[in-house]
Amino acid sequence: DQNRAHWSVREGRLLHDGGGGDLWSDASFGDAEILVDWRWPGPPQLVEFPVIDDAGRQLDRTERVLDAGDSGLFLRGHRMAQANLFCYPVGSGEFWEYRESLEDAARRGVTPSKRADAPLGDWNTMRVTLRGDRVTVRLNGQDVITEATLPNLPTHGPIGFQHEHGPLEIRRVAVRAN
Repeated sequence: DQNRAHWSVREGRLLHDGGGGDLWSDASFGDAEILVDWRWPGPPQLVEFPVIDDAGRQLDRTERVLDAGDSGLFLRGHRMAQANLFCYPVGSGEFWEYRESLEDAARRGVTPSKRADAPLGDWNTMRVTLRGDRVTVRLNGQDVITEATLPNLPTHGPIGFQHEHGPLEIRRVAVRAN
């Protein structure tokens, strides 16, 4: 399996080497609270990323920031329902696919209200609470998404880790069904 070549477990941690594809749970979940500790262990590079305003609109400018990776937590097997883990200026927790497809009021809801990411190399704790089609994301003790609506979200499905680039390290994944 291609994914097994890139995802591994060592010393109780789930590691991704920065290549290959996504990783999915065998189990299916409905309403749940998901807790994930993650970090970017690789060397960062300066990269230009788009700037997203408070209303969730992508501006015609970029910001140069340190980047060490791009991943995300998929909810209920739905690729659009991905709480991003990344280094973009908007911050982790964003639901990029939804933000790109929704109108103004809904777009604001899936855009983080603040950037709460820990410094690169440090651990982040993300708590995602999913009830029906509503999601709340708490990152490092701060609410960044609150009761956002995710249209067309399935009622059940697996969780997964999407991966674009950069080594990723996960030390805890806990799921509590509600």
